[in-house]
Amino acid sequence: MEFSIKSGSPDKQRNACVVVGIFEPRKLSLPAELIDNVSGGYISDILRRGDMEGEVGSTLTLYNVPGTLCDRVLLVGLGKEKEYREAEFCNAMRASIQTLNALDVSEAVFFLTESSIRQRFGPNSIWRIRQGALIATEVSYRFDHYKSNKEKSRKRASRKLEKLTFIVERRNELAAAEAALAQGKAIAEGISFARDLGNQPANVCTPEYLADTAQRMATEFKLNCEILGRHEMEELGMHALLAVAKGSRQEPRFIVLDYQGAESSKAPLVLIGKGVTFDSGGISLKPAAKMDEMKYDMCGAAAVLGTLRAIARLRLPINLVALIPASENLPGGNATRPGDIVTSLSGQSIEILNTDAEGRLLLCDALTYAERLNPGAVIDVATLTGACVVALGRLASGLFANDNALAKELLQAGKSAQDRVWQLPLWEEYGEGLKSNFADMANVGGREGGAITAACFLSQFSRNYPWAHLDIAGTAWKSGTRKSATGRPVALLCHLILQRLKQLEIP
Repeated sequence: MEFSIKSGSPDKQRNACVVVGIFEPRKLSLPAELIDNVSGGYISDILRRGDMEGEVGSTLTLYNVPGTLCDRVLLVGLGKEKEYREAEFCNAMRASIQTLNALDVSEAVFFLTESSIRQRFGPNSIWRIRQGALIATEVSYRFDHYKSNKEKSRKRASRKLEKLTFIVERRNELAAAEAALAQGKAIAEGISFARDLGNQPANVCTPEYLADTAQRMATEFKLNCEILGRHEMEELGMHALLAVAKGSRQEPRFIVLDYQGAESSKAPLVLIGKGVTFDSGGISLKPAAKMDEMKYDMCGAAAVLGTLRAIARLRLPINLVALIPASENLPGGNATRPGDIVTSLSGQSIEILNTDAEGRLLLCDALTYAERLNPGAVIDVATLTGACVVALGRLASGLFANDNALAKELLQAGKSAQDRVWQLPLWEEYGEGLKSNFADMANVGGREGGAITAACFLSQFSRNYPWAHLDIAGTAWKSGTRKSATGRPVALLCHLILQRLKQLEIP
């Protein structure tokens, strides 16, 4: 999709559709009021008839509005003006794109981004432009790589929206708006990249496929890339990771992808993404229902690669390293058994009581490996526990951290990106359930507080640097008729980095 920025009046736009907001109850935003004035009260008359109240996300399409040069005017409900915040803007923007796609409109000009929409209540225009690009790309996303008739599929979906123009009120805002749009486009590209990876079937997206993807990114963006195979991992002592891979014929991979955007003396931010390309549960086999969705167990890896892609596209001045432990988790004659004991890269021994708690085994070796990079901070991203879905549902990702400042940064970035997280406790008492009679620790505790005990396990391998863990089991994909990877938390991580670089909002 093509995006552009300009300033101008809504009644002067010569295109397929102009999008303006309506507050509840039946109150015109300034751009809508301008159109109403040149049309002789055309919009006001329609609102008085009760065709639209202005509820958030409601839409009404008007054709051939008098005094305008556009084919259509799309009215979008913004809700009550005093309650207009980030969520209301996002809902209105999402509803607009969905309506435009259904109308087969090829281009549209958005006045929802104008700062004249009560900036003292709602988010500023720079934020709206960045977020608008993300939402437009998200709503228009399709994954039809394996459809035999792509044209028929796309025609049925009636998606022809190709160009969006975002309006700013004053010309002196154009430079800041262009910078925000560039950020939004790069983040949107990273999200779509992560979604494409997540939606690939497991017979295509194997550990080797992830490694090849990383190598292609390294070539494209001139990054440093190292791929460790089974032999190299054995030599290092990554026996926790290798225990997961024992039941599969697919060879595991440990991917190191290094972006150097700052001086080499600057400590890197290390992102670790869980890359289980299919998780059957191993010997502790999962139920058959929805097991197909376990191709999404590598969405942490996909999000980390998508984030690095966005950062490289923007050429941000930061050192960023992506670590991806990649493996399948399958039953087999050589598979790890419940009760087996392995020694991790850290030297700590682990009694594997449940082979379906495999993600933490990959991550613990990656967390130990991260220490040799002398990181400024480490964040791991993983579809780790069903317990986190029970605790938080599918709206927020779980956040755990051993560093309050890092946790606060992530919470703020989540709010700004509308990719929210919620912090859960990481108290030592929760780790009591991980005690083992035969090893330094077990890989699972009891049923209670499962997301927390999993984080406590990981905390045993991340004591020597600021660390945060994001459990995205509830947010990485959607089920049912809308089944698809979401690309979360690419937006969150990108906003975190932009915050750190003081580039999130440009004056």
